[in-house]
Amino acid sequence: MAERDAAGAGGNEAERGLDSPDSDSDSENGGASGESEMDFLRNLLSRTLGLGSEKPEKVLDELTLDGVSRFMQSEKCRNVVCIVGAGISTSAGIPDFRSPGTGLYANLQSYNLPYPEAIFEINYFKQHPEPFFALARELYPGQFKPTVCHYFIRLLKEKGLLLRCYTQNIDTLERVAGLDQEDLVEAHGTFFTSHCLGSSCKKQYTLDWMKEKIFSTVTPKCDQCQSLVKPDIVFFGESLPPRFFTLMQSDFQKVDLLIVMGTSLQVQPFASLVSRVPTNTPRLLINKEKTGQSDPFMSLMGLSTGMDFDSEKAYRDVAWLGECDQGCTALAELLGWKNELEALVKKEHSAIDAKSGQAGEAGASPSLPPAGATASPSSPPAKPGSSPEKESDAGNKTE
Repeated sequence: MAERDAAGAGGNEAERGLDSPDSDSDSENGGASGESEMDFLRNLLSRTLGLGSEKPEKVLDELTLDGVSRFMQSEKCRNVVCIVGAGISTSAGIPDFRSPGTGLYANLQSYNLPYPEAIFEINYFKQHPEPFFALARELYPGQFKPTVCHYFIRLLKEKGLLLRCYTQNIDTLERVAGLDQEDLVEAHGTFFTSHCLGSSCKKQYTLDWMKEKIFSTVTPKCDQCQSLVKPDIVFFGESLPPRFFTLMQSDFQKVDLLIVMGTSLQVQPFASLVSRVPTNTPRLLINKEKTGQSDPFMSLMGLSTGMDFDSEKAYRDVAWLGECDQGCTALAELLGWKNELEALVKKEHSAIDAKSGQAGEAGASPSLPPAGATASPSSPPAKPGSSPEKESDAGNKTE
C-alpha cells in the first residue's frame, strides 16, 4: 500500500513537471519528483488505457491448494469457471498434442503430411481429407472413459459451484461425464455434430452418421449434394463458435474462481481467458508445468494480467504441478469430497463398461490416483514438456 501511495504521489509531481516552467531545472537536479521515467510511463499508460483502476485485494489466506480449498468453502465462492485442455484427457488414453515422443504431433509420420499441423488446417483438409479421417478412427469419441478431472468438474456442477467449463477438447468426454450443453463452451468445436461444407447446402449430420462413415473408411460425403462433410470441430483457418464470444462477455464478469487444467495456454484467443477475470479473482493452475504467466515486458510496465506465481507482487495465483487427475484428487480431499469423487468415478465407469460390454477389461479401474504421489506446488513438474495445444492466429484455431 505504501509503495502504491508513493507511486501515485510521484505521478502527480510528474504531471506538474510537464507543465511547469521549472521542469528543466528539476531535470538538471536529478528529478525533484523522485519518480523514474519508467514509473511515469507506467502511470501515463495506465491512465491512457484505463488500466489499474481496481486495487488488487488478497482473497486467499495463502497462495496454496489449501488456501484455494478454504476459499471454495467460503461465502465468497459461488461461481467457478474451469478452462481445460488436452492434459485432462491423457489419462483416458488420448494423447495431447505437444509432449515429446507421445504427443499427437510426434506420431503423424504415417500420414505423409507436409507438416504436422496440416492435418487440422481447413484448406489442407478440403484437398486431402483422408489423413484427418484416418486419425479420427483412432481418436473417435466413444472409445474412451472420462477421467478423474472430468468427474471433478461434474462434482463442481452438482455442488452448485460450476458456472461454466470452457474446453479446448473435441473428445466430448465432458458430455460423457455428465455436463450438459448449457454447462459447456466447446471452444474448438465438437464431434457431436457435423455439417456439409457445400456453400449452398450446410446439411447437419449426427454423431452416429459420422461414426458409421469414418469406421467404414468411406470419406463422408453429403447425401444431398455430395460435398465433403466435416465434424463441427474448429480447424486452423476457421473462427471459434459464436457461443465462445457471447458467454465469455458475461461469465468472466461473474466468476469468483478460475481453475485452469491441462493446457499450455499457447493458443489464442482461448489463452486470453485467464486475463479476463476481475482483478480480485483467484486463479488456480493444475498442470504439469507453469503456464499462462505474464509477458516480461508488460510486467515491467505494470500492465500485465497474465498469471503471477512467484514474484513479490503475487497475490492471487496458485500453481499445483503434476498430473491433472492427482491435482483434482488432492483438491477434492481438501474439500472433503474425495470419497464422493471416488464413488462417482466408480459408478460412471461401471455404467460405461456395462453399456459397452467391457466390464472387467483393462482400463476399467475406477480408483483415484494418490493425491500425495505428485509434485508439490513449488516442485518441478513430474514430466516436463506437456503442452497440449497448437499455436494459431488469434481468433482462428483448432484442437
